[in-house]
Amino acid sequence: MRALEDDLFPSTPGKVKIERAGGGAMAMNRQLHRCFASTSTMFLWALFLVAMTASYLSFQSFVDTSSKYFAASWGGLHWERQIRASAAVRRPPGSAAGAGMSVLVTGAAGFVGTHCSLALRKRGDGVVGIDNFNSYYDPSLKKARKALLTSHGVFVVEGDINDGRLLAKLFDVVPFTHVLHLAAQAGVRYAMENPASYVHSNVAGLVTLLEACKNADPQPAIVWASSSSVYGLNDKVPFSEADRTDQPASLYAATKKAGEEITHSYNHIYGLSITGLRFFTVYGPWGRPDMAYFSFTRNILQGKPITVYRGKNHVDLARDFTYIDDIVKGCLGSLDTAGRSTGTGGKKRGPAPYRIFNLGNTSPVTVPTLVSILEKHLRVKAKKHVIEMPGNGDVPFTHANISLARQQLGYKPTTNLDAGLKKFVKWYLSYYGYTRGSKNL
Repeated sequence: MRALEDDLFPSTPGKVKIERAGGGAMAMNRQLHRCFASTSTMFLWALFLVAMTASYLSFQSFVDTSSKYFAASWGGLHWERQIRASAAVRRPPGSAAGAGMSVLVTGAAGFVGTHCSLALRKRGDGVVGIDNFNSYYDPSLKKARKALLTSHGVFVVEGDINDGRLLAKLFDVVPFTHVLHLAAQAGVRYAMENPASYVHSNVAGLVTLLEACKNADPQPAIVWASSSSVYGLNDKVPFSEADRTDQPASLYAATKKAGEEITHSYNHIYGLSITGLRFFTVYGPWGRPDMAYFSFTRNILQGKPITVYRGKNHVDLARDFTYIDDIVKGCLGSLDTAGRSTGTGGKKRGPAPYRIFNLGNTSPVTVPTLVSILEKHLRVKAKKHVIEMPGNGDVPFTHANISLARQQLGYKPTTNLDAGLKKFVKWYLSYYGYTRGSKNL
């Protein structure tokens, strides 16, 4: 035993003992033992290093996941309780019998999103909103809308529809029966400055949402905002849902047309119930500052000139202006009649409804007439700068045929432009605290 220890651990470090004559066989055995002992030691060290590496990577993954969780603006037990409370159906006293619906509203702090969320909550439906509060226009207006929603018991999550983890979490916390998808990058002219934002929101964001809906159990019915801009360069009026939509005049219109094709494929493959709504120039209180009627009001009150575009051959531009309350009726009517999705676990089990409706007022009004109505309600004369419309993607007119929506949704607009602008002006003066006679807002 002593000889073996001497062979494995030389008494003089760094030196090898000289073998005695006649010990060839024993020497061979000792060499083999050294070899196997060395190999076993290296193998054990290798296993140890592999185990340490795996442990480190596992720990690092845990740290990364935890840091992302704690860095996120959503998640946690309190957050989940807020989501569930907001999504709970609360039928008001005296309301018609029925289970009600639980609706996820994207773009909830937007113009149409705010009004629809309030209308749903008022009638007792559960509502949860999501909005990324981007800076396309003044975020303070969106924050004010959020505060209005909060005061009516609607919780709005600050997040992006491109965040698949967030959407999956929302569907995990609440089995939404419906999704009202209103989040989008709006504006025809801005698409020339920032085209990527349109693809990010209107195409990629839509796909991310549809994936979440496809994988949800149960799958919700989806109502989403397309646009009258898909009619593009059509010159046949009024625009009907059966008309061609393959001539978009702007990137914004092209992304909305792409959205219609994408939703159709998800309906066909996965059995999602989908309704697309082509809005026609929505206006009213809490509206978008980038819209003409809104900027006209601001500039008229501040004594600044407004730019009024004309079409070719000095033809006045015309729009089928639709008051927000009428749009809300169309949205809620679409949710109420949507029909169920038929998929389970991402697999289609039968055909599901796929519908597209125009939501307009059916009474196009020229831009000069719009200005004259604003002048009347503001009691201020506008300084007008009239120029020919540039090639920026705008179309010369819009006019909706709403017979299909009237037949299937019971849709019937009731507010004309004069009455609608009167309500808008009243809100505008109140919200911005404008005092007549002053040019400062």
